[in-house]
Amino acid sequence: MDESWDSFVTECRKRLLKARQDRLNGMRDLEPALKSEVTGDEGDMAQTLTDQHTALTRREKIVKELGEIADALVRLEVGTYGVCEETEEPIERQRLLALPWTRLSLIGAEIRETRQKRFA
Repeated sequence: MDESWDSFVTECRKRLLKARQDRLNGMRDLEPALKSEVTGDEGDMAQTLTDQHTALTRREKIVKELGEIADALVRLEVGTYGVCEETEEPIERQRLLALPWTRLSLIGAEIRETRQKRFA
């Protein structure tokens, strides 16, 4: 691999680690809503339950993203980072910078989406 790829991968690793830390901070920020007691009048209880539901939904998304980030860090270590799982071609660098844990190139994402629609 060339030097420009190595520096690019280093930048992606930094972005992945920052994204992981941001998600972990986001999980910590959700704790008060998840631990709040359902008390008060009906309006207060409804608001608390709505807040808890929103926090749970957000937590599920964060957990999924943390898994994707962890998988991307593994791909960096084993040398498969930046290779599309559908096409086995390189993933576009701009795409990796925008979404460093992606597993698919643009074409690979289209292929997978079409396949999922067909079998849904």
